[in-house]
Amino acid sequence: MSTRRIFFSRLALDARIGILEHERRAMQPLHVDAEIDLSIPGPVDDHDIHSVLDYRHLREAIVQECTQAHVNLIETLCEQVAARLLADFADIQAVRLRISKPMAFSDCAAVGVEVHICR
Repeated sequence: MSTRRIFFSRLALDARIGILEHERRAMQPLHVDAEIDLSIPGPVDDHDIHSVLDYRHLREAIVQECTQAHVNLIETLCEQVAARLLADFADIQAVRLRISKPMAFSDCAAVGVEVHICR
């Protein structure tokens, strides 16, 4: 079976995440990196977006899942986003998802969590 990978590099958004009191009061920036492996059901028709998985829909699902409600732990959010992608898009075979908080510590560029989930 042939596969194709769609990736997002450092998708930036603001989310309500964190268990600490100051995190509960304000949104904070997140960066999302994702690698999404798809089965390729047929040839690509260069004139028909429906012959591929439109990555705009993947981005929309990631953003919506990250911003719809407060989540205490980044581990929970990572698993929720991966589960949503697998539930919503049947062609996805595997998701590698990294969500990081670039403002968590002043002495590093970011801290985060990565999951890799296969069907």
